[in-house]
Amino acid sequence: MTRRTHTHPDLTRPGADAPFFSHWQVGTPERQAATVEAVARAWERRPWGSPELLSYHLYTGLDGSSLMHHSQWRSEQGYEAFVRTHRQERNDEIDTAVPGIERVRLDRYRRYRSHPRADGDRRVAGLVVTVRIDFDADADGKRADFVDLVLEALAGPDADPGLISAHFHLSTDGTHVLNYAEWESGRAYDAAIAGPESPEWARVRTFPGVKGFTGRRYRHALGLEP
Repeated sequence: MTRRTHTHPDLTRPGADAPFFSHWQVGTPERQAATVEAVARAWERRPWGSPELLSYHLYTGLDGSSLMHHSQWRSEQGYEAFVRTHRQERNDEIDTAVPGIERVRLDRYRRYRSHPRADGDRRVAGLVVTVRIDFDADADGKRADFVDLVLEALAGPDADPGLISAHFHLSTDGTHVLNYAEWESGRAYDAAIAGPESPEWARVRTFPGVKGFTGRRYRHALGLEP
């Protein structure tokens, strides 16, 4: 069966070779909360659905209108099999409970590298920030170099104590990088981005081939596991 958990996912979980992130627009904070509960009911009343799915987590955007889904799959083939047999009935139930959901996109990734939490750090993230870094069409091969540069900056003397962890994913379509970062709080994140720019971070900001950065803030709302 399916059980609910409030524990945040382990982005470095062994076997999660096909991490997916998808985005929905639902319109209001009230519809955010209603959708989270509709998702929970649609899953909890059914068997888990696939041994290929390790976990499924849902986040509410601090904009009051968006939701982010993060699912950890063993393989893309496992996800495709689930779509053919089990996804539609869940979506139909969710759409009946909360009509008018806009399913914006689904992005597929491979996790490349992480800035892991320190040994003994038991903090629960008060804020999850995702940053999408888009690249020029001919810059696919530069994405790993960019992540390596960011990780050097995170490990430097100006490392922010409010950052718990950061996990860098390369999109399978070759267009962008996604950083999933856990922060102690929104206040800690705001203080970090308001601080002076170090030479290391200036190199990140001006990295060749980068088209732009898009950041979004979330709170973990629901975890589902077998």
